[in-house]
Amino acid sequence: MENAEQVKMFSESIAKIKEQIHKDVVGQEDIIDSIIVAIISGGNVLLEGVPGVGKTRTVRSLSKVLSLPFSRIQFTPDLMPSDVTGTNVIEKDENGNMKTKFEKGPIFANLVLADEINRATPKTQSAMLEVMQEHKVTVGHETYKLEEPFFVLATENPIEQDGTYPLPEAQMDRFMFKLLMTFPKLEELSEIVNMTQITMDETAESVVDGETILAMRELAKSVPCIPEVMEYAMKLVAATHPEIPEASDTAKKYIKYGASPRAGQALITAAKVRALVYGNYNVSKADIQALAYPVFRHRVKIGFNAISEHLTVDDVIGLLLKEVK
Repeated sequence: MENAEQVKMFSESIAKIKEQIHKDVVGQEDIIDSIIVAIISGGNVLLEGVPGVGKTRTVRSLSKVLSLPFSRIQFTPDLMPSDVTGTNVIEKDENGNMKTKFEKGPIFANLVLADEINRATPKTQSAMLEVMQEHKVTVGHETYKLEEPFFVLATENPIEQDGTYPLPEAQMDRFMFKLLMTFPKLEELSEIVNMTQITMDETAESVVDGETILAMRELAKSVPCIPEVMEYAMKLVAATHPEIPEASDTAKKYIKYGASPRAGQALITAAKVRALVYGNYNVSKADIQALAYPVFRHRVKIGFNAISEHLTVDDVIGLLLKEVK
């Protein structure tokens, strides 16, 4: 692990980022913490909530604070894949000859807000798969790398609402976290209204840049994770699978499909960042437990027994955490 001065600077940078975001966003502490952890970890976030709770404002404010190019894609049923990734266009050169040129789409930014991603058709949603996993875009025979750091924050309305398409499982798995943005408390609601009476624009100021984020990411990789904590994290992932010998009683009773190996990767990678956020020098069991909810929430599919007992995915994850030692 690196020296104490670097860890201190890491924690101070996080504090500055959060201070600036809270100039524009009231409350939502857990959401902001998780988004920051995901960006530094190099993961993507799926943010679910009803319209008007500040999903878009949060990521716009974040782009200002991190001083990164920001792009917003409003997903609609008629959006095509080329509207996201870009397309080849034909144009004349200085000699009058026709040639093709690639026009980059809005995905070519460091921070991408995929707004209401579940309103687009599966064909357009699938255009995001390669981008989110490999940070590159293939159009025709050419592949274009995206600049780092690259982060997708996709928002979706709860699936009960009309005119939405469930995200494919393969795409859900590409999100490091799924976060639930709840309706603000009464006192927060008053503060939101007062804030927006003054200005609807974001007032946050830049405090770090892309290079700093990448340096923080490298520092987080050096955080040690002792074998006992690693084993605990992997046991949690295995315990979500009802079909294997290591399955938990909770999984056998309530879970239909378990989490993928990407869940294990996400747990450890994000836990290293979370440890540094709180000024710790190594990953703890508490880090794993705190991250289990956002990491498993969209990867675990609950079965009929859970639904009939009115248990949510979060309820089942809570039971898993109590059962796995």
